[in-house]
Amino acid sequence: MTTMTDSSVREFKMPDVGEGLTEAEILKWYVQPGDTVTDGQVVCEVETAKAAVELPIPYDGVVRELHFPEGTTVDVGTSIIAVAVGDGAAAAAEPAQEAVADTPATAEAEEPKPEGRQPVLVGYGVATSSTRRRPRKGGQAPAGAQEASAAVQAELNGHGPAEPAAPAAPAAPAAPVTGDRPLAKPPVRKLAKDLGVDLTTVVPSGPDGIITREDVHAAVTARSATPEPQAAPAPVTPAPSPAAAPTSYDTARETRVPVKGVRKATAAAMVGSAFTAPHVTEFVTVDVTRTMKLVEELKQDKEYAGLRVNPLLLIAKALLVAIRRNPDINASWDEAAQEIVVKHYVNLGIAAATPRGLIVPNIKDAHAQTLPQLAGSLGELVSTAREGKTSPAAMQGGTVTITNVGVFGVDTGTPILNPGESAILAVGAIKLQPWVHKGKVKPRQVTTLALSFDHRLVDGELGSKVLADVAAVLEQPKRLISWA
Repeated sequence: MTTMTDSSVREFKMPDVGEGLTEAEILKWYVQPGDTVTDGQVVCEVETAKAAVELPIPYDGVVRELHFPEGTTVDVGTSIIAVAVGDGAAAAAEPAQEAVADTPATAEAEEPKPEGRQPVLVGYGVATSSTRRRPRKGGQAPAGAQEASAAVQAELNGHGPAEPAAPAAPAAPAAPVTGDRPLAKPPVRKLAKDLGVDLTTVVPSGPDGIITREDVHAAVTARSATPEPQAAPAPVTPAPSPAAAPTSYDTARETRVPVKGVRKATAAAMVGSAFTAPHVTEFVTVDVTRTMKLVEELKQDKEYAGLRVNPLLLIAKALLVAIRRNPDINASWDEAAQEIVVKHYVNLGIAAATPRGLIVPNIKDAHAQTLPQLAGSLGELVSTAREGKTSPAAMQGGTVTITNVGVFGVDTGTPILNPGESAILAVGAIKLQPWVHKGKVKPRQVTTLALSFDHRLVDGELGSKVLADVAAVLEQPKRLISWA
């Protein structure tokens, strides 16, 4: 086996991909030991407290070791991947090849100890002379069993069943093997215990045979769908069967979800905001029938072809107009300097619900955009957020925010300020309601707006003027032309 010198190995450390972030969770590795990488190639995706970000490697070489498995939260500045460069690149492939030839006896020597960091996961702990993979349960699996395992994992990953290369004998169900403890992180072991799942019977889908939360849930689903074998019953007097007898899954009375990533940052920010800035919320109910008609007209306008045109677009423009008329609302409180900082620009935040939690990216210099430009910016912001690709930079520097709770059928709310901002506008559901219009009760499109603001720098008069201006524009959208 070739030994590489330290000078031929480069350690790539977890960067600070945002402003002042201290940690990030590794979501997915795109490379494995032995893979060749080039400068600028994306090697992994990480989730910070603000967004999911893809990390490119800054040099050419061969991957020697991944120091942490997927799902691990790593401090900024900690090395996450080792890459052999220069003369050491060619030698790096040999340890990866040796990993395939590992025997059960070799793997047994790597059994994790009860305490301390042990090299049981990919690159976890002190690097050894080669990168090793643990064998499947029961020793080295025959080809037929490997094909069966690949088919199961493909189904778990949503790619459909894999077709076997040739007919093979059915693989026996996984069984506990002395000295071969299933690989799983502590939260996954806790989940399995709560759900009554034996980890030795679970087919792993994670890297290097690591059992994931999804694998445990899949095992529960499979168990619920397959009736357990029953012994032949003795003749007894029939009795009413209990209704809805709970399964082992139903006996789990609690589910614990680790607080991390976006949700952890959101929780800390909201607590800090709620107990730092004195919140005041005002409400107004407004007839937006004309705004809804304008939305339909804009959808037919060639200038807006291919753009996202909806009520939120006109609400955002109405808020920007109100800020122009009342610029002091667009400010922040500097506690250290004991100053009010009035912003002469508007970075308009849009609260977006994503699978990773609530995030608030913002449109930079939204005040300077035309209505078509604002439509394009909103469409791009929403699409990027749904794909989980919002960058940390897109969520920094916001000045005022809109949260559209109406999409959930909610009439209104009392939103908490985004930290560092002085106001946030909540938009309720737009519903057809009876409304007095021109002296007669008619069905009209109506919504309720709620404006929360920091009472340290925004008094009741200023907050009321801003909310009234937004309502006036939405009731008579022609004011967009005269007031803008």
